[in-house]
Amino acid sequence: MNFSEVFKQSNQLCKVSPDGKYLATCVQYRLVVRDVSTLQILQLYTCLDQISYMDWSSDSLFILCAMYKRGLVQVWSLEQPDWHCKIDEGSIGLVSSRWSPDGRHILNTTEFHLRVTVWSLCTKAVSYIKYPKACQKGIDFSRDGCYMALAERRDCKDYVSVFVCDDWHLLRHFETETQDLAGLEWSPNGCVLAVWDSCLEYKVLLYSLDGRLLSTYSAYEWSLGVKSVTWSPSSQFLAIGSFDEKVRILNHISWKKITQFDHPASINNTKAVVYKEVEKRTAVGTDDLSLHNITMGTTFFNTQSKYEICPAPVQIPVVKPDPDRANPKIGVSTLAFSSDSRYLATKNDNMASVVWVWDMQKLSLVAVLEQTSAVRCFQWDPRRPRLALCTGNTKLYLWSPGGCVSVQVPTEGGLQVQSLNWHCSGDSLILLGKEQLCLCYMDIDQEDK
Repeated sequence: MNFSEVFKQSNQLCKVSPDGKYLATCVQYRLVVRDVSTLQILQLYTCLDQISYMDWSSDSLFILCAMYKRGLVQVWSLEQPDWHCKIDEGSIGLVSSRWSPDGRHILNTTEFHLRVTVWSLCTKAVSYIKYPKACQKGIDFSRDGCYMALAERRDCKDYVSVFVCDDWHLLRHFETETQDLAGLEWSPNGCVLAVWDSCLEYKVLLYSLDGRLLSTYSAYEWSLGVKSVTWSPSSQFLAIGSFDEKVRILNHISWKKITQFDHPASINNTKAVVYKEVEKRTAVGTDDLSLHNITMGTTFFNTQSKYEICPAPVQIPVVKPDPDRANPKIGVSTLAFSSDSRYLATKNDNMASVVWVWDMQKLSLVAVLEQTSAVRCFQWDPRRPRLALCTGNTKLYLWSPGGCVSVQVPTEGGLQVQSLNWHCSGDSLILLGKEQLCLCYMDIDQEDK
């Protein structure tokens, strides 16, 4: 495993192009594009203000930079650096901006969610979509890029509109059986649209492409409900994380629950491997305590850590949420399937330092990772069943069916890893600190052996 030098970035705005060749990072109002393999700067663009959001077009030819405070979007071309585009929403403002799947249209959502404006880069044509709903996940595109589902709110009722992305004509418009729609998401095969209600009512609805209600699922009533929803890459499973600290798995044939995964405070399962991170401080010689080492904040003062396997039963640290505060830190907020749909990783908010890994073939718990700090981010390798996670310290943690490892990030000044992203090849990871980033390269040859 190797690490690159450290580069600057702002607001965690750093993305690899969909073709995997380029790395775009934002530093205040500048956009820097590097070659992923050499990390040499290829292009440097200057925006009109500090960049709030950045994204690549699907064909990796254009980069969108949004400046929400100014109501501005600037688009840059990688092939033609002199070409650029500026979209000004004016006094109506801007709260979100995104590419359409074809990489030639931009969808801007205006302040107060008054409308979605669709701008064409090719013809300069403008289309307007009214009544978009301000919710957690109100727009989603099907994986093949053919359809867009949009959550709408009009006359105090929730609706979903399905648009064809080629020419933005309305394919279907139907009312949903929700009190306060919180989000929607297409299945990866594009056949089913999952729609869920706000946390005040436990309800998940499944619709076909033509707007037919296929199934309704509700686990319980009169208590905080759905907290997170995700599809497996195979479209066979829909995982629903709830405020009652459970994950329920629905199957794609009958849309009934096939199992539920609990997150108990005491683990008695002897088949699950519990990895506990243990820290140890290395002894420092007096020769190492030079002024240079102290001011540079090198790894002399970093604690080393390793994983120990704990025999059952194991007690998991639980934080009791404050009942008087909004958005209580309880329930399953993060769900992620591995690329082969074999494993599911979950995080229960009142056990913030623990990641649970479930085997979807055996429908059982396979591993528990107990960290010394709260887990900030975890993500699966897009090619292999390997999970990377970080906890806001100077370490990177990796789990695979073969075991678990803690790796010190050897950067000067100590890069505190706040979030991470895999390269689409699975050969490298981008590690993001508060104002810095570095790349971590996996030793693939050794792995294959």
